[in-house]
Parts: sequence; structure tokens; C-alpha cells
Amino acid sequence: MTIKIGIPVSLTGQFRLQGRQTLAGIQAWAADVNHSGGLRVGQRASPVAIRWRDDASRAANARAITARLIDDDHADIIIGPYSAALTRAAAQAAQARRRLLWNQGGASPALYRQGNPWIIGILTPADQYLSGLLPAVREIRPAASTVAIIRAATGEFPRAIAAGVQQSADALGFRIILSRQFNPQPPAALDEPEIPQTLDDELAQIIREICQSPPDVLVIAGRFQHDLRLAELLAQSAPRITAVAVIAAGVDAFRERLGENAENFIGPSQWEPAAHSQLAVDYGPSAAQVLESLRRAGYPAADYPAAQAYAAGVIIQRCAQESGSLQDAALRQAAAALDFTTFYGQFRIDPAGRPNAKPALLTQWRNRRKTIIWPPQHRQQTLTCPWR
Repeated sequence: MTIKIGIPVSLTGQFRLQGRQTLAGIQAWAADVNHSGGLRVGQRASPVAIRWRDDASRAANARAITARLIDDDHADIIIGPYSAALTRAAAQAAQARRRLLWNQGGASPALYRQGNPWIIGILTPADQYLSGLLPAVREIRPAASTVAIIRAATGEFPRAIAAGVQQSADALGFRIILSRQFNPQPPAALDEPEIPQTLDDELAQIIREICQSPPDVLVIAGRFQHDLRLAELLAQSAPRITAVAVIAAGVDAFRERLGENAENFIGPSQWEPAAHSQLAVDYGPSAAQVLESLRRAGYPAADYPAAQAYAAGVIIQRCAQESGSLQDAALRQAAAALDFTTFYGQFRIDPAGRPNAKPALLTQWRNRRKTIIWPPQHRQQTLTCPWR
């Protein structure tokens, strides 16, 4: 018997960068499992096969593909796509069929507030992505007190980022002196479009406002192409700001696009080899072994989307081994009871399925490399400021 793992992935559209890494990550895990003899369920080990379809970064497609994977392909396991909006759509299709969705790519905390018992989270929720930003700034600049936030007006993910920063600001006595939203405008084609001129003009105007009255800390959270454009405009203007955090800065494509201008931008990361190689792993491969598997899959510099997809496979593997079953209810029960550490970090969920054990990392670009600046136990260097 072959165990079928179903997943909608974004190989085209705005999430294609992350989607391709997601597919590489889960395929690398499957290759490693099969090489070791298969996925063990009870006393039996079986090979695994990945069934995937391109959702083109569209929620309606993710919903329909998830339904097909369950109804037509009879997938034993369903893994969610990258992005909160796509994950929500996939989770709706899985829930309607009373099937468990392993959420490896949707960071919105709202996914766990819908009363859906058929979802299990792998990655740190978005409201915790920048939880270390203001503490890191205050550590270096005790007098820092002001924050500005630029975010997309639509989407659960940027709202969650902003809410997390607001909560941290309230706790530490920072003031939000500017909060600007922009309409991200839906893509007109499958391939990631150029930013329309009207939106580009709007983004430029927002940066001019920032330059007129620079905050101590600036946070940017939009879609990937918007983050890149705002970072480019900001680098050209170079206002004197203590720290600038851009969600897109957590992946290598950010530096590839900005080149030398990427220097000192801060970005969140779910996983970095330098930090996670130190973990005392009690189940599954080490970080070094996973990196080697991803290199064999064609990703010598894989970012966290590939790592979290691989981690989803490892966690499913442990739950299947623990429960001795591929039945969703048994897997859900096993996941709720487990507390263990993989190469990706500690896995533990609350009753709603939200992961609540693994902190997000903050990285800063230094000399063309990402350097971990938070949390302190994983820190390679302290925060460099001012940003320019």
C-alpha cells in the first residue's frame, strides 16, 4: 500500500516563490522517508507518494484542489498550501469532509479562532513574527519610543502582523505615530504582475510621509512584491530610522532583488540553520541532514517555506507512529498529546490546534548574509542601528 499525501501548491502567481519551496520541502521529506523504508504506521511501513496540483495562488483553486484530493484522489493525508488566505480556503474544504488539514503555510492566528477542530498548525502564528523587534530595539536604544506601520489593507496576515506589533508597543511603552494601509490590488495574471503605476505612486507617497517625520521603528507588511518595492523606495530615500522590519526580508530573494540596499533590513524567519542546528532533536533528522536533503532537491539555500513543509512531514510521521493509524481523529488525538522537538523546533499545540511552543526568529542582513539578532539564546550579533 502506498500512503498518498495531498497538497495544493502555488507554482504560479504571487506565492510561487514560497510554493515552489513548499513542494521541494515535502518532496524531500517523502524521498527521505521512502529511502529509510517507508512511513511506519503501527507494525507496517509503507512508501509515501505526494499528490499535488498548482493552485495558482488563488483561494478558490486551493479550495477546489483540496476537495479533489480528498474526493477523487482519496489522499490519506492533506497538507495545506502556503499563505493564510489559501490555507483558510483549503481548511474549509477539508472541514466540510471532516478531514484533518496539516497547516504548514498559513500563519494567521484567525485560522484557529473559527472553531474548526480539523486543523493542526506547524508554524509560529503571524502575531508573534515580530514579538522580539521592539525588545531588541529598546535593548540598544533605550530612548526609542515611536513606531510606524505600513501594511496591505486586505488579508489576515498583514492584519495579524500589525496587531502583534501594536500589542508589543503597548507593553513596552512605544507609540504608533503612523499607520498607513494600501490597497494591494488583486493580480491580473497567473504570473506575478508588475505593480500598477497607481499603486506604485501610492507607495511612493507613503514613503514620502515616512521621510517627513521618521519613526524610531518602521514595520512593513504586504505581499512579497509590495514589501520589495517599499524597501527599494525606502533605501533610495534613506530616512534616519533606528530599525526597519520588512516581512519579505526573511528570505534570500529579498537580498537578490535589493543587492547592497538589503543591508540592515530586519526580517522574521520561521527557521534558520544557524539557530536550529543547536537544537537537541528528539525525533527525526537533524538540521544538517535536512539541509542536505533540500540541496539534493535543488535548493542549496532553502528558506523557511521549504523547512516548514519538511517539518510538517516529520510531525505527521511521528503522529502516525504514535497513534498507529492514519485515521484523522486518531492523528488529531496524537498531535494534541505530543510535545517533542524536531529540526524545526518544539512542536506542541493548544486545544484549538494552534502551535504555542516555537518562537519566531529575527534576522538582519549583514554583508549579504542573514544574521540572527533575536531571541537572545540564538543571537549571532546584536541589532545594528541606525538602519541608515
